[in-house]
Amino acid sequence: MSLSTLTPINGTVQTITPFEGDCCRQMISVRDPNGISNFVISPDTYIAGEARLRPGTTVTAFYDASLPVPLIYPPQYQAVIISRRNPRESIFAGYFDETLTAEDNLLKLNISSSTEVITSNGQPYLCSPEGQFLIVYYTTTTRSIPPLATPRKVIVLC
Repeated sequence: MSLSTLTPINGTVQTITPFEGDCCRQMISVRDPNGISNFVISPDTYIAGEARLRPGTTVTAFYDASLPVPLIYPPQYQAVIISRRNPRESIFAGYFDETLTAEDNLLKLNISSSTEVITSNGQPYLCSPEGQFLIVYYTTTTRSIPPLATPRKVIVLC
């Protein structure tokens, strides 16, 4: 899997059901502005903060756009990362270089003293997050290119 091909879908969880007789997988339906998208949650799916997903939960779900997708409606994706999302907050997942600029140049980070920087298991990350794959929670950006954000929280996926 290439982490550079992660595509986000923001929406609200509508239903959660078992996935075709496999008790270790679930199917969640997410309503976004374009309609419904289904996501398969497997043991390999990273649920940020081990959040419990329920109908009505606002989430951002990331899937690998380089993987094949069945030609069905609604679309069905294999979830790579799912995170609960505050209504006025954005979530970005991607690789950030030594200047904390995203690989696709869509975001540059300004880490402040109030930014919570943690590992995927919730422990403080005591090094600089440069050169890592990050999940970033932020509210506003500048209008520069790339947009500059001071995140509320950064999760480092080592």
